[in-house]
Amino acid sequence: MVRANSIELRPSAIDDLASVHSLYRAVAESPGGLARLPVEITRSYVENFLHATISRGLGFVAVDERKEIVAEIHSYSPEIFCFSHILTDLTIAVHPSLQGQGLGRDIFTHFLSSVNTQRPHINRVELITRESNKRALAFYASLGFRQEGELQNRVLNLDGSLESDIPMAWLRSDTSDLKEL
Repeated sequence: MVRANSIELRPSAIDDLASVHSLYRAVAESPGGLARLPVEITRSYVENFLHATISRGLGFVAVDERKEIVAEIHSYSPEIFCFSHILTDLTIAVHPSLQGQGLGRDIFTHFLSSVNTQRPHINRVELITRESNKRALAFYASLGFRQEGELQNRVLNLDGSLESDIPMAWLRSDTSDLKEL
């Protein structure tokens, strides 16, 4: 377990369901916080990704001194052999009151370091973010993710406008990015 300030990072567990659900609802309430609307953050959605993460992926939660989950990151491999070297659908959520304080970088760096040291068969980690989320795009790039194209008009915004989704990937072969982990 890692401690960053008064935050403990530990692997995700199915017992985290209620707390992670609450965290995701809080993050979804903030504009641009998550792709899903708050009403789309269901208990079933969280339960499904926790099960996938625990059975075939990697995930961590950040727990504060009150034992509340204040951040979560997860990704998992698809259920077919040809993609077993990939972690995909990466999602990170940091409680709105703690954003911009380095917690997201701490948990993400811990995640990538764990991929590097504990998952030698994983060669690729994937995520997608909307083009208007410039802060996230810069953050992911600073962690070694590279843009791999543009999915035009993929995202329907609440106002009816469309925007592109940007697929990004971290590759194990980019060893220059691993030195900082």
